[in-house]
Amino acid sequence: MKGTILITGASAGFGAATARRFAREGWRLVLCARRRERLETLQEELGGPDTVHTLELDVTDRMAVTGQLANLPAPFDGIDVLVNNAGLGVGLEPAWECDLDDWERIVDTNIKGLLYVTRTVLPGMVARRRGHIVNLGSTAGTWPYPGGNAYGGSKAFVQQFTRNLRADLIGKPVRVTNLDPGLCHTEFSVNRFRGDEARANSLYEGNDPIQPEDLAEIIHWVVTMPRHVNINTLEVMPVSQTWGPLPVQSVDWPEDT
Repeated sequence: MKGTILITGASAGFGAATARRFAREGWRLVLCARRRERLETLQEELGGPDTVHTLELDVTDRMAVTGQLANLPAPFDGIDVLVNNAGLGVGLEPAWECDLDDWERIVDTNIKGLLYVTRTVLPGMVARRRGHIVNLGSTAGTWPYPGGNAYGGSKAFVQQFTRNLRADLIGKPVRVTNLDPGLCHTEFSVNRFRGDEARANSLYEGNDPIQPEDLAEIIHWVVTMPRHVNINTLEVMPVSQTWGPLPVQSVDWPEDT
């Protein structure tokens, strides 16, 4: 057995693909997500309870995170790699039209959930003198776009939090990586557009977006680099995506009164 990897948001997308990639290499898996049925199916696919431990877990529930992850059964209790993958975006409205409930969901999942999981798992890595945390950010954390507001802000937090973890861990044999993907074909857009699959799929038509398996391969590469090498930040886009010019548009000023 090569080690134990804990993946949040493991029931689909990047999480499920990463689980499959590491299972092929003989890793022990701890898979966390809210959808129990999908976790059970993945567990059966990837080797059963001897090598795959599943947790029905909402990362926004602080007590559940600390309670369950701090009390994993042997041999799953020594986490070597944590992939903080659970995250979401909701809506694409301009800031003055957004629902505050949506913003809170984004902050609770993308920021607070990541904090809860990291704070619970990291002490064990430091004590065992080994470990690697991979945080899934987004290009939205660096490059803004209309409607990105709270989501982009949450991913900027992930990027800066990852840097500060590296600073805290100086002299410790624990690695930390921030991975920022661009346009990817996952359930993310369906959730963002509140179940509107046609609208979500329109983003991908003819664009050859990044696939979950692509990200899983990158995560595997980052984790399996020689132990003295730390990939700090890695930004990934499909070839079809790049930066645009800064927009210039006349302003609809109110008439002077």
